Amino acid sequence: MSGQLTLALAGTIRHDGNGGVTDDLADAPGLARWLRQQAEPLRRYDDDLAPPAGLPDEQARLDVVALRRAVRTLLARAVAPAPPSRADHSSLLTPAEAVRHLNDAAGRLPTSPRLRWPDDAAPTLTRHSAPAELRIRLTAALARAAVDLLASPERERLRACPAPRCVRYFLQEHARQQWCKPSCGNRARVARHYQRHQAER
Repeated sequence: MSGQLTLALAGTIRHDGNGGVTDDLADAPGLARWLRQQAEPLRRYDDDLAPPAGLPDEQARLDVVALRRAVRTLLARAVAPAPPSRADHSSLLTPAEAVRHLNDAAGRLPTSPRLRWPDDAAPTLTRHSAPAELRIRLTAALARAAVDLLASPERERLRACPAPRCVRYFLQEHARQQWCKPSCGNRARVARHYQRHQAER
């Protein structure tokens, strides 16, 4: 679950279909859409964190974008010595800056575990945070998800997709998986075929 949320955050920078890169968090409506899509994974880190009724403010968007930059820096470090995503070559922080940013965001909000045990169901553990602004709750939850992923054995399965124009990171499901999704594999094969054809000419 931490991997899903962290990779979803990193994946808000993606190939735009025309050879460029697009940013799904370029404006407040984009962040609001993304928050609605990630509502369930976010609740794992803050059970009271629900998508905002209105648009998040610009400071919340800037905080999430800054956290994403730290996360993508650490994903790039995790896939080394393989190259990072093509989108990250010129925008990475130093690893120490990224770790500091992630830890600061994760630690801004104290969280306590709570037990729920309804009469007709098994007990469950939830996490509740102290009351705070949405932006602080949100960046704390996202940072904690990233910390969970980067400190887990799953980190060894992180890869940067090498397909032409792709800028995603993904968790490798099996040893032979090279691309984040089948369409990237198809694009890579087409590009290799084209290069061979050009070389033969």
